Amino acid sequence: MPILSPRPSQLDRDEFVATFGGIYEHSVWVAEATVASGLGKTDDTPDGLAERMAAVVDDAGADAQRALLRAHPELAGKLAVAGGLTAESTAEQTSAGLDRCTPDEFAAFKSLNETYNAKFGFPFIVAVRGLTRQQILAAFRARVDNDLETEFRTALDQVHKIARLRLDTMAC
Repeated sequence: MPILSPRPSQLDRDEFVATFGGIYEHSVWVAEATVASGLGKTDDTPDGLAERMAAVVDDAGADAQRALLRAHPELAGKLAVAGGLTAESTAEQTSAGLDRCTPDEFAAFKSLNETYNAKFGFPFIVAVRGLTRQQILAAFRARVDNDLETEFRTALDQVHKIARLRLDTMAC
């Protein structure tokens, strides 16, 4: 079973927040609440810590969850073009080739981002690792037709998946 490095159960509050505060995009409160509840050896694995952090988000209420969703960048959006993404988001978007969009793909992302944001009030979120630009655009086109309740839950599920993938990269 993989173990996180460093081991969360061996860190003090500040070390834990410094190490795991970026797991949920621009939402250090998730790490703060997780460490405040106490950490044990089960939290030293990606599975254990992912479950604990996801529970914090799921128990936070709709306003905090909406703020978490709004903290995510648009895919192939203005921040990406300007180089303003977090290191994690940059690596994730680059791994999917979003930095190499054709003009038509970039235009499609721009249009979909505008439509999606206007409809839902938060950016489209998908765990892009392992997906191609075409797969991401297909998911984007399909999900923009969801109702708010379905898309809110889907976006949160994707945020949890991103967090888990980020934790997996910290395991040894």
